[in-house]
Amino acid sequence: MQASAFHKLLLLLPVAFFEIANGAGDWTYLSNGKDWGHLCSTGKLQSPISLDIKTAVKKAIPRVWFGHHTQELSRPLIIKNNGHTIHLDIPMTIKGRQPYIAGGRLSGRYHAVGLHIHWGSKNSAGSEHSLKRFRYDAEVHIVCYSEKYKDIMEAVQHKGGIAVAAIFLAADKTGRTHIHGLSKIVDASARTPIYESNATIPGSYSLKDMIGNANLEQFYSYDGSLTTPDCRESVIWNVFSKAVLVSFDGFARLWKLRDHSGNRLINNFRTVQALNNRTVYYRIKR
Repeated sequence: MQASAFHKLLLLLPVAFFEIANGAGDWTYLSNGKDWGHLCSTGKLQSPISLDIKTAVKKAIPRVWFGHHTQELSRPLIIKNNGHTIHLDIPMTIKGRQPYIAGGRLSGRYHAVGLHIHWGSKNSAGSEHSLKRFRYDAEVHIVCYSEKYKDIMEAVQHKGGIAVAAIFLAADKTGRTHIHGLSKIVDASARTPIYESNATIPGSYSLKDMIGNANLEQFYSYDGSLTTPDCRESVIWNVFSKAVLVSFDGFARLWKLRDHSGNRLINNFRTVQALNNRTVYYRIKR
């Protein structure tokens, strides 16, 4: 497994399929995905969606859990501004193990290979999924692929080949300091102001450190798609319902970033998509 596997998916697949569909290798968030073609406009299992505990099917499914997530990750940990978001390849641990997720509605292990963030702007919240039509300030995606496949490029071609663990972020305006890894990633974004710039996150972290105090007990799960072109419908979503706090100043750093065209990199989220009679599950304890 290569550390840059998810980065290849995030950049190469969208470009390749969007060129076929639209005759151009470029896509933006200027219309929050409403102008994307191909499967993005014709698919019936698209993401993100609006989540609501009142309409979700309550089911005593297993909790989602992470493996090898307490082991220190190999360094350096580098975030990159790829023009659409800030991205972190999740490397193997110093013991040579790849962190993974399992449980929930997942069959077997899914290698955790990438992490990125969607956010809004000073005047707009930016999570992709919404809860009861409420949108959080940002949303972290930890992207994983099934161990059944040799790499993420193969996995994305199969239904259920990809799993995403989504964590909401909420801005804390009290001035308190937050020391978990997600805050460190957001803080380090100040050193990735333009397209293709990157920065090293100082210190030693495990994946557990990265996700901070995220509550993994309560989550929604449904079958959906990538939220970037070509919007391939191969994802099992696991959206945790409790938000993690990040300082307001951290979000202000994200709003200053620039995309591949030099424009402000803000509101990099896709609009909510139609449910189309899909079943959304909400985990309750056994």
